[in-house]
Amino acid sequence: MLHDPAFPAAGVNDAVERVVAVAAAHADAVDRDGRFPAEAVAALRAEGLLGMMVPVELGGFGATMATIAGHAQRLGGACGSTAMIFAMHQIQVACVLEYGLDHDWYRDLARRIAVDQMLVASITSEVGTGGDMRSSVCAIEVADGRFTLTKQAPTVSYGAYADLFLVTARAGPDAARSNQVLVAVPAAECTMTSTSGWDPLGMRGTCSTGFTFASSGTADQILPADFADIAAETMTPVSHMLWAGVWTGIAADAVSRARTFVRAQARSQPGTIPPGAGRLMKAVGLLESMHGRIADLLARYDASHALGSDRVVVSEDEAGWPSGMVRATTLNMLKHDVSEMCHEAVLQAMRICGMAGYKNGTEYSVGRNLRDVLSAQLMINNDRIATNTGAMLLAQRSALGRL
Repeated sequence: MLHDPAFPAAGVNDAVERVVAVAAAHADAVDRDGRFPAEAVAALRAEGLLGMMVPVELGGFGATMATIAGHAQRLGGACGSTAMIFAMHQIQVACVLEYGLDHDWYRDLARRIAVDQMLVASITSEVGTGGDMRSSVCAIEVADGRFTLTKQAPTVSYGAYADLFLVTARAGPDAARSNQVLVAVPAAECTMTSTSGWDPLGMRGTCSTGFTFASSGTADQILPADFADIAAETMTPVSHMLWAGVWTGIAADAVSRARTFVRAQARSQPGTIPPGAGRLMKAVGLLESMHGRIADLLARYDASHALGSDRVVVSEDEAGWPSGMVRATTLNMLKHDVSEMCHEAVLQAMRICGMAGYKNGTEYSVGRNLRDVLSAQLMINNDRIATNTGAMLLAQRSALGRL
C-alpha cells in the first residue's frame, strides 16, 4: 500500500475507507451504465477529501503526494473511474498550489477548493493538436483586464460535473502553438456544448465527452507562469505518479481476488498445490516491483516539494528528485512500464481464476479491472512515450544500470 507514514492519518484513513465502501457498492452500476460515480464523488466531498492536498491554513489537510497516491490506489481497487477522477482532480490542485499561492486570486481559489470542495477538471486536449498537450490551437485574448477563450476539446473527463476547469491556450493570438498559458475558469463562467459521447471499453464512469468550451473572465484567472514549466515541473510528474497509484490499485484488487481463488482451491484439495499458485507468484512480483518504483519517486518528490504546506523540504538535488531530461525519461518510463505491468498482472489474475474471473457477477470477477486498466496504455499512448523517451535516452551520457 502506498502511503506517507509521516502524514497525520488520524481520521483520514477512516474517511477514505468510507468512500471506498461507497465506490465499491456502486462500481458495477457505474460501469454498466457508463455514468458518473455521483455517490462516490459526493462521499469524497462529504469527507473533505477533494481539498486534502491544500495547506491546513487554507482549509485543507496539507497531504503529501504519497498520501494522495495511496488513497488513489485504495479507490482504484474499488472503482477505477472514481479513482481516476480523484487523481485527475488532485493533479490540477497540485498545479494551483505549486504556482498560484503567491497570487491573491489563486490563493483564494485554493481556499475555495478546500472549503467548498470544488471538483477541478482539466482541458488540455484540443482538436488539431494530435493529442500533444504541449501544443494549442486556440488563443486567449486579453483586453481591458478581461480575457475571452474558445476551445474545441475532444475529451474533457467528467466535464459535465466539474466545478472548475484549468484550460490551456496559446498566450495570445500571435503566440506560437507551444507558447501556452493555463487559465482557471469556474463552471459558472463558461458555456459548454457537447460535441461527442462517451461509450468506451473501460473507465466508463469518467464520462470523458467532447465539448466546445467558451469562457470569459478577469486576467487574474490566468496563472502567472509558463505552461511549459507547469507541465514539466508539476502536471506531468504528478500525473504519472498518481495515475500509477490508480492503476496499481486496480491490479492489486484483481490479484487479491486471484489469491482468494487459489486459497479456496487449496482448502478444497488439502495437500495439493493449486495450478494457479505459480501465476500468483508472478502477479505478486509485478505488484511488488511497481510498488518499489512508485514509492521511491513519491518519497523523493515529497522530500523536495512542500506544495504550499509548512512541511520542511530539501533541494531537489538533496532529495534525489531528477531534473531536466533525466526527470522526463524517468517519469515516462514509470508510466510506460507500470501501465503494461498492471495489464499483465490483471491478465495473470484472470488466468488464475479462469471462467470465474471471466464471468461478471462472481466474487472472482476481474473483467472490469481488465477493461479499466487497458486505458493505462492509451492515456498518452505508450508508443509515443517509448519513441520520445528513446530519443531522449540517446542524448543522455549518464551510466545505465548502476545500483
